[in-house]
Parts: sequence; C-alpha cells; structure tokens
Amino acid sequence: MKRLIEIAGLRKRLVVGLMSGTSADGIDAALVEIEGNYLDTRVRLLAFETISYPTDTANTVRNLQNGTTRDVCEMNFRLGELFAEAALNVIRKAGLKPADVHLIGSHGQTIYHLPDVAPPGRSTLQIAEPCVIAERTGIATVADFRVRDVAAGGYGAPLIPYVDFILFRRSGRVCALQNIGGIANVTVVTPSLGGVFAFDTGPGNILIDECVRAMTSGAQQFDRDGRLARAGKVDDEILHELLEHPYLGVPPPKTTGRELFGAELARRLVSAVPPDHRIDILATLTAFTAHSIKMSYDRFVFPKSTVDEVILSGGGGNNVYLVELLRTLFAPIPVRISDEFGILSDAKEAIGFAILANETVSGNPSNVPAATGASHPVVLGKIVP
Repeated sequence: MKRLIEIAGLRKRLVVGLMSGTSADGIDAALVEIEGNYLDTRVRLLAFETISYPTDTANTVRNLQNGTTRDVCEMNFRLGELFAEAALNVIRKAGLKPADVHLIGSHGQTIYHLPDVAPPGRSTLQIAEPCVIAERTGIATVADFRVRDVAAGGYGAPLIPYVDFILFRRSGRVCALQNIGGIANVTVVTPSLGGVFAFDTGPGNILIDECVRAMTSGAQQFDRDGRLARAGKVDDEILHELLEHPYLGVPPPKTTGRELFGAELARRLVSAVPPDHRIDILATLTAFTAHSIKMSYDRFVFPKSTVDEVILSGGGGNNVYLVELLRTLFAPIPVRISDEFGILSDAKEAIGFAILANETVSGNPSNVPAATGASHPVVLGKIVP
C-alpha cells in the first residue's frame, strides 16, 4: 500500500497498457510515460509490441464461451501468466527494469459480454488474472475496468471514448475516432467531454479473420492487406441480407461482440458455398464491415454532428482494401490513420488502458455515460497492489 500511495503522488508515471481484443489473437503491450491526468494528460510511447497467443490458447479462448467452469478457471491463470510475460517483454524492449515501472493497466480478455440483458443479469467477464500479473511483475496492476460501469447501469463498453477525448480533442473541430479491432467502434470527439458520444458500429476484423481461418482450415489467420478479399467479388444479395442485421438498427448506446458477429456466422456463410466461391464470401464480409460502419454514421452520427474527419486505428487500419472501401464510402470526408497524429494505430487501445489505469490511481472517473449508458461517471477498475 505504501507503494500505491507513492504512485498516487507522482506527477509523471511509467505505465504498461495490456490489451487483447475480440479477435483473441494475442496481447498488445505498450509502455508509456504519462505526465499529469485528465485534461492535463501528456503521453509519450516508449515501446510497443504484440505477442501472439500460442495456437492452442487462441483456439481455446475463442471457444471458451462454450467451455466448462474449469476451462475458464484454468485459462484465467494461464492468460495471467501470458499478460505478465507481455508486460515484462515490453519493459525490456524499452531498456528498463520492472522496478522502473509504476503501474500496469490490463484490459484482460473478454470471454462473455451480455449488454442487452436487463439488470441484474446484464454482465461482462474478462479474464487474465491481475493477481498473477502483479505477482510475476512486482508492479501494481489495475484491471477489470468494465464491471464498475455495468454496476452503474452501463454496458461496460466502449471504454476508450474517454481516451479518445484526452488524445484527440481540438478546439473548433469534431472528429470521429473509428477503431477497427475484432469489433468496430466509433467515438465522436467534440471540443468538450459533454458532447462526446460513442458506440460499437458492429463487425470489425472478426468475421474477416474467421472467414480466412475457415477457408484455409486454420493455415492463415487473417487477410494480409486485404489481398484475398480484393481478388473476390462481393455478393450483393448476401451483403444486403447482412446489412439487415437487427443490431445495426438499434440506437446507441450499444455494444456487441463475438456472440453476434463471430465464428458461427462466418462458418455458416463459408459452408453454404462451393470452395471456389469462398473468396467471394471473404470479399462480401470485408464489404460488410465497411458498409456497416458507414451505415452507422448515416443513422446515428451525422444526424447529430458534422464530422470534419474520420481517424482510423486498430488492426483494420492495416487492411489496405478495407481502408480503400471506407475512403470511397466516406468521400469527401477524409479518412486518416491515427499514426498521422502521433498515436501508433496498432498500439492505441493498449495506450488507452495505460491512460485509464493512470486515471484510476488519480481517482478520476473515466467512463463516458453517453457512450456506455451508465447512470453516472465512475472510477473504473480494481487495483491489485
């Protein structure tokens, strides 16, 4: 506890952010120097890397919602070890020692998310035991960020809107921060926090990745640069059917996950066509991600706010074909990558959980009720000394 009191009194902190998204393909680890908090926050990235899950771990995690209690129990500790290892790796990469680092912020791995169930059944579960992370690293760890928001009546997601506001707010301009991880989400950043709103737009990379795995029997995990999808032909009939998905018509606040847009849907579409047409399903699912994002703006963003630019982050920003589709759909609104603003696209969410951990030890609420539906702002996370 003495160490926590010391950390709380520091103006400048070294913090590791750990993140694994809906795609469940590995851990993003970012080591950042954070000076100040809330509107006074200044962030400098010192090191970043992605550590892939072992194949058997990735497969188990993706199917864990159908696993046993024992499966969840064991994976919670196994992922705790992997997250700790990721933290130690990125600290070494920066040329530092664990004793130099003040704090770890770990999102963990979401294995079940039930936002649409009425309280008290509404719930969310992230694993990667933070006590293991703290024990292996010797660093105070903040984790379980989502559950306090759910306890306050929210959906527990999206949580990065606060970070988007801290990093990207600019006087007189409105920008849309479009993250494309496994699930895609948007934050509309206005000059004041009171105007910020956000929601999950729908599928991101998850259907694309699952389609590639199904097409290649697991030999490939993703569509590098969108090359496979570019070679296919979009099936307009299937695309139209996908765009009728009920989730896309639900007004914000809202959040979704693997339960709606996951392996089951991708495998059903792939298995319904001959092998030589599966590449067309991949092209269609890529188009589905792009069109569902634009549809969400047309329905829920543009009626409320003019957007000066769209700023992409997350793994989807590496899919050249997907980015081209988005730029075509959003023209003349410019679509840019967060790297252009000094925030590494692949690292943004890991940086985000480092910032959220910093806010937690500073005693600041960091959910955005307009995004999550919570009844009031709350301090997020549980602190493991």
